Amino acid sequence: MLALLVAGCGNQDDDASEPAEELTWDDLLPADWQPEKLLEDFNVEDVADEDPRAAELMDKLQALWQQAPVVPELDGRRVRLPGFVVPVDLQAEKINAFLLVPYFGACIHVPPPPANQTVYVQTREGRPYVGALFDTVWVEGTMQVEQFDSDLGNAGYRIEQARVTPYEIKE
Repeated sequence: MLALLVAGCGNQDDDASEPAEELTWDDLLPADWQPEKLLEDFNVEDVADEDPRAAELMDKLQALWQQAPVVPELDGRRVRLPGFVVPVDLQAEKINAFLLVPYFGACIHVPPPPANQTVYVQTREGRPYVGALFDTVWVEGTMQVEQFDSDLGNAGYRIEQARVTPYEIKE
């Protein structure tokens, strides 16, 4: 019996000794970044999809979103962040890499979230995430301020060797 207890201790997360800082999505935005200023030139409610101004606005938004500034101070910090899973490989049964986004449906709708609201996540070696598209999860690991580009969207942050767990509110 003691052998089973000792063996079970080896399965604990090796980085549990360093607590993760719980972040919100607002923490990933620089304080001085104000993308709504772009919209001041447009009365969005008066712009229909077929209006040429809609295409102009979409182009400006996509350029702004791709170059969205990040918070350099987050680099190297151990963090915990909730969000929604958007697999990078939609054919995979087990997800080894995905985009973590702040709201349901992101990356499927156009435009996707800005780069500073998207985190590229790689799961721990041998521990793929087994779940569904747009599951809500907690991701824990060391944040890197690093650009990642995919067809689904651009990420301004990356977490490798991430611990991914189902979303539950901490009590």
